[in-house]
Amino acid sequence: MNKLSDLRKSYELAELDESQASSEPLVQFRQWLDEALKAELPEPNAMTLATVGEDGRPSTRIVLIKGLDQRGIVWYTNYDSRKGRELAIHPFAALQFHWVELERVVRIEGRVEKVSAEESDAYFNSRPLDSRLGAWASPQSQVISSRAVLVANAAKAAAMHGLSPSRPPHWGGYRLVPERWEFWQGRKSRLHDRITYKQEGQAWIKERLAP
Repeated sequence: MNKLSDLRKSYELAELDESQASSEPLVQFRQWLDEALKAELPEPNAMTLATVGEDGRPSTRIVLIKGLDQRGIVWYTNYDSRKGRELAIHPFAALQFHWVELERVVRIEGRVEKVSAEESDAYFNSRPLDSRLGAWASPQSQVISSRAVLVANAAKAAAMHGLSPSRPPHWGGYRLVPERWEFWQGRKSRLHDRITYKQEGQAWIKERLAP
């Protein structure tokens, strides 16, 4: 078995120079996301979401990006989950995409808001039936005695809501409104490229960070 301290990887696939990076972080992110999709990476839309609890301690989990525009980045979840409760207390979060095969990381920080009920309804109704019923069946982040509880809850939800379940009031979307972006491209000799964007008024200030 290899020692963890002996693991090494040389990053040599690409580079990211200030002159190459877009002046708008959203444009740069769309380009990298499109390249991740075209590369057919596993779960290219997966992102780590970091929130802060009432006790001031951070927690992370993986969620899936489901929307992207000038307003921000959207995902959907149970509002009563741990992340939902934490966002109700501290409506700020950080996101991270890690596209290992492309040797790239994107970090995004900003405030978080709920999307409109209309947006949540539209996305909920686009989901497979099993996923819609699952939103009713799972008391996310609560302690349950066994998987049998979920199976029983799903059966009850199917009997109650049939083929057209409505969106549960405790389920919907969040939008992170970016205030800071960082694009990381792995480079040889650990001299990685790091380009950040921070918002000042309506403008984005682009800077290079030491790796």
